[in-house]
Amino acid sequence: MLKVLIISIAIVLGVLALTVFAISKGYAYNHKVDPMPDRHKKDDDDDSDNQQ
Repeated sequence: MLKVLIISIAIVLGVLALTVFAISKGYAYNHKVDPMPDRHKKDDDDDSDNQQ
């Protein structure tokens, strides 16, 4: 019975360590966002095409 308890605690601690590792790696990731397209420039280009 003691062996089962020790193995269970080891598994729980291993999963906890992997979870903390994954969370810390996720927070350390440098997130990048693409710049927003220049909407006004696109609208101006579309208007000039329609006038011709």
